Amino acid sequence: MAELPEFVSIREVGPRDGLQNEEPIPTDAKVRLLDALSRTGVRRIEAVSFVHPKAIPQMADADEVWRRAARVDGVRYSALVPNTRGAQRALAAGFTEIEVVVSASDTHNRRNVNRSTDESLDDIAELIELLHGAGARAEVIVATSFGCPYEGDTEPARVAAIVDRVVRDGADRVAFGDTTGMGTPRRVRDLLTAVRDRNAQVPVLMHFHNTRGTALANMLTALELGVTEFDASVGGLGGCPYAPGASGNLATEEAVHMLHDMGIDTGIDLDALIEVAELAEELTGRRLPSGVLRAGPRSRLTPLPV
Repeated sequence: MAELPEFVSIREVGPRDGLQNEEPIPTDAKVRLLDALSRTGVRRIEAVSFVHPKAIPQMADADEVWRRAARVDGVRYSALVPNTRGAQRALAAGFTEIEVVVSASDTHNRRNVNRSTDESLDDIAELIELLHGAGARAEVIVATSFGCPYEGDTEPARVAAIVDRVVRDGADRVAFGDTTGMGTPRRVRDLLTAVRDRNAQVPVLMHFHNTRGTALANMLTALELGVTEFDASVGGLGGCPYAPGASGNLATEEAVHMLHDMGIDTGIDLDALIEVAELAEELTGRRLPSGVLRAGPRSRLTPLPV
């Protein structure tokens, strides 16, 4: 096995990516979840998205949620935006880490933001300039990086070409979204190889869904290839409204449990995180897919020392 990292950074995306794909919950509940996550030791949280309320009604109260959130020192909070208006709102709210999404699949991109992939890339170039001018960092998330529910498999060369473009336009980092859960270890390896052959210096983050049960296997493959940044969602909250059949994200507590048992530090208190996953079930009113939650009393493996 390849040498593994000593530390992995988890970005918790439950408050945005997770809740965006659940039935709407009250603002108080969103703030409660966000604040609870901030106290688990997680160092990065995707807090909200600034989108039109008609498009994503679950995020209609993003400004209020963020205004009321109890921000914790040492936690980096980010927001996702779809366009210039969203970026302006995020900047006005005080965010300095902002994400924008483009789909490798043209069809998925049209379903998501009503424009082609190339049109979105033109918009993103202007967004990056706007964000940098305001002193913020720009992350470009490439959705459907491994496959699309409408077009099928995504060729790694297409994703690599998108990375070429956004890096040239000034993106500070890129992330690869397994929007439909079509990723497998082989596809992870092929994609990272294609991207690094042309942009070895760009920081990357992986975002896996667990639709087909491969999220942890994909994470391990990425770890072996040197990736140290991942998205995960407490309880496995979320999915994708524009990817029929896609189930939730990689559950944060499943990822942390595996990493800690491998002797890889995350800085996260797993017991506290499990309590937040239980809270997420309470707030959403449904049983979440996390395997750690289903494992019963705290009968977890004793982790290796870190």
